Amino acid sequence: MTRVAAVDCGTNSIRLLVADADPRTGELVELDRRMTIVRLGQGVDRTGRLAPEALERTFAACREYAAVVKELGAQRLRFVATSASRDAENRDEFVRGVLDILGVEPEVVTGEQEAVFSFTGATKELIGREGLTGPYLVVDIGGGSTEFVVGDDRVRAARSVDVGCVRMTERHLVVDGKVTDPPTERQIAAVRADVEAALDLAERTVPLREAHTLVGLAGSVTTISAIAQGLPEYDSAAIHHSRVSHDEVREITERLLRSTHAERAAIGAMHPGRVDVIAAGALVLLAIMERTDAQEVVVSEHDILDGIGWSLA
Repeated sequence: MTRVAAVDCGTNSIRLLVADADPRTGELVELDRRMTIVRLGQGVDRTGRLAPEALERTFAACREYAAVVKELGAQRLRFVATSASRDAENRDEFVRGVLDILGVEPEVVTGEQEAVFSFTGATKELIGREGLTGPYLVVDIGGGSTEFVVGDDRVRAARSVDVGCVRMTERHLVVDGKVTDPPTERQIAAVRADVEAALDLAERTVPLREAHTLVGLAGSVTTISAIAQGLPEYDSAAIHHSRVSHDEVREITERLLRSTHAERAAIGAMHPGRVDVIAAGALVLLAIMERTDAQEVVVSEHDILDGIGWSLA
């Protein structure tokens, strides 16, 4: 067994997984899993640069994670950075900071590489499970981008597009530096238009409608599952492999779009860092389900982070 540590740094959050990996089977035995909302992608869509305060929030989380990795004695560490750091002019500053704190250089992966990690992490436990047949369409709705990947026991096609909950919120739902509360019909239509154009782009590469099982990843999807179940607080065990119907996703999306900041913040399972971006994330998921005619989404807590961990095994 090899003790490995995986870090996934996205546009909205940074996450850590420390696990014991069996190199013969690829099995992971989880020791620690944690997530911090750092909003690294704050303003990137507008400025093309990582904001100083966003970098400092991210570096603070890295210092916390470095202590955990050291305490648990991980032998191998891999740090993967995704959409926000791909887009930023000053990403070298981000790379140097991570290297100084964690001792490894972050791999700023392509959207397609990100999709492969997500697919591996999400489907490894699903293949062969009763009632969940391939091909699988895995959608990872992040802060800056959404990854689409179709496959069975391996990836057949993948595409990353620049629609995510943070990017769509900042682009369409913010006026004079504040999130519109609730958004107007015109703002909602603008988000939908961007998402539909992105789906058109993804569909040139990925056969979205051929999949039999839709698997949804990341915080927007898991939070929607928690809301659908009426969970009083976030419960990973209850959310992992739960199923949310198309009708439930539509009803929750409409409710979130009508709600105020205070009403969203009062939802027990809502992370404070998702309050302002969850409505845009829900819109992305709903548009995907409408495009693919999916009647339900299977929600996975295992995603790109687990895929990174398995790559170390």
